[in-house]
Amino acid sequence: MAGGSYVLLVEGDPDHEARALASLRANGFGSRFVVARDGIEALAFLSTENDHPPPKPTTLPAVVVLDPDLPRIDGLEVLRRIRAELRTSLMPVVMFARSCTAEDVREAYRLGANSYVRKPLNAQEFERATALIARYWLGLNEPPDDTIRF
Repeated sequence: MAGGSYVLLVEGDPDHEARALASLRANGFGSRFVVARDGIEALAFLSTENDHPPPKPTTLPAVVVLDPDLPRIDGLEVLRRIRAELRTSLMPVVMFARSCTAEDVREAYRLGANSYVRKPLNAQEFERATALIARYWLGLNEPPDDTIRF
């Protein structure tokens, strides 16, 4: 995966993960995603300083789609740590959340989220939202060059 041409999906709910992956595959993004199932997995994937699987990519993802409700380390803490590292500080992060309270949204943006999207309850709308996120960040957005290289 070169040039930041993939999505890092960080999803703690197996049903939401399955729906998101089905949507990505159905919309032509079949090989353009990596999944982390909790905050520790996500941070290990993005880190160059440890030997945790999976193998490290040569570029950072075009976008991290981050569920705030993660096991072990929650999504807001993952976001905080992403922004604290120079190498990942400008990497786009989209919060994809069940909760959309004003406080949750404000805190995510305060910590540096680039976008906050409510997870639709309807399966078809959920899949549509996932595809739109991928289409925008993989097809339309122009990141600075230094956000996609190690």
